[in-house]
Amino acid sequence: MKKLTFILLTAGCTQIMYAQSTEKNEKFLENKTLFEELTNVKKKQDKFNLFLNMQGSFDANFRDGFEEGAFKMRQLRIEAKGNINNWLSYRYRQRLNRSNDSSGNIDNLPTSIDIVGIGVKLGKGFSIFAGKQCTAYGGIEFDLNPIEIYEYSDMIENMSNFMTGLNIGYDINAHQQLNLQILDSRNGSFNKTYGVETEDGEQPAIESGKLPLVYTLNWNGNFNDIFKTRWSASIMNEAKDKNLYYFAFGNELNLNKFNMFLDFMYSKEGIDRKGIMTGITGSMEGHNAFDAGYFSMVTKLNYRFLPKWNAFVKGMYETASLTKQQGDLEKGKYRTAWGYFAGVEFYPMDTNLHFFLTYVGRSYDFTARAKALGQENYSTNRVSVGFIYQLPMF
Repeated sequence: MKKLTFILLTAGCTQIMYAQSTEKNEKFLENKTLFEELTNVKKKQDKFNLFLNMQGSFDANFRDGFEEGAFKMRQLRIEAKGNINNWLSYRYRQRLNRSNDSSGNIDNLPTSIDIVGIGVKLGKGFSIFAGKQCTAYGGIEFDLNPIEIYEYSDMIENMSNFMTGLNIGYDINAHQQLNLQILDSRNGSFNKTYGVETEDGEQPAIESGKLPLVYTLNWNGNFNDIFKTRWSASIMNEAKDKNLYYFAFGNELNLNKFNMFLDFMYSKEGIDRKGIMTGITGSMEGHNAFDAGYFSMVTKLNYRFLPKWNAFVKGMYETASLTKQQGDLEKGKYRTAWGYFAGVEFYPMDTNLHFFLTYVGRSYDFTARAKALGQENYSTNRVSVGFIYQLPMF
């Protein structure tokens, strides 16, 4: 450990001295896109911007001892966006390491496409975005670029985060914004999403609603760039007479070299949309479990201890429960999940390129009622070294 600390400090000091001698030249190059560097032609408009979002690493995975070590490209997305004029914009983002099959999807789009649509400014602070988009759920981490996340909470990891519809935004002022969003409540078919299986001619236990939509009211606040909020409340029609209620409260604090956020999330689901309780209790009556409840609390603290070096710690606490008695299945908590992360990041340039060394630990503790169903406590650990870069290509 002492040797590792000495190597990191030596590398940091060497980099600082090198950066001082090349700072002016680096800043000139870093503000250029790849296109500008290759052609030496300066881009003079904002109608087309192209990015390649990457997170790659070597991961050493542990569960009851060393399990596997492998190189992995966790995130690989292509993104294009721009402003056509002062009132019309567009955005497109697609995951390159996910299937492009859209057969059976309610919006006729593959789940590899995160975002595709147009934005229109309507004047007097109003705007709309129409197309597939990120849901306007609250939470600071939820709103970050996915390449910045080493591992999501179970709550976010098991949510449907990109769906098609309409967002109406209203800027109260330069620091306060409201969004009303109406989207499809799912990507895939009803049967695929909820695992509805019936015999020929038999009436299904649950039926799809005629308006499978999710409605979200979102507030984004900024108080002198010191304290920021991202809060939301959502209601989703999952099936006939079955709804999902989701609340998220994200809070961020910025103090010079120190930054932190604290997110609270709660989901009450008429049908188990996350699938966690279904996995714990087993599929019931040919479909996902009814009346699932999830709570999640996530916090992360960053400290920029040197201009190009950042250290962070992150913690997660999550519970999975049944909110009502279901036959022999008792109402109450079935699982508690813990997450504990730590790492160091090195930023060699002014852009967001950074290299990282991080530890990710997860523990899953089951209650007695879950253990009676065959569940056992377990933990996983991962050490990763890699890079994150939003490469400006054009």
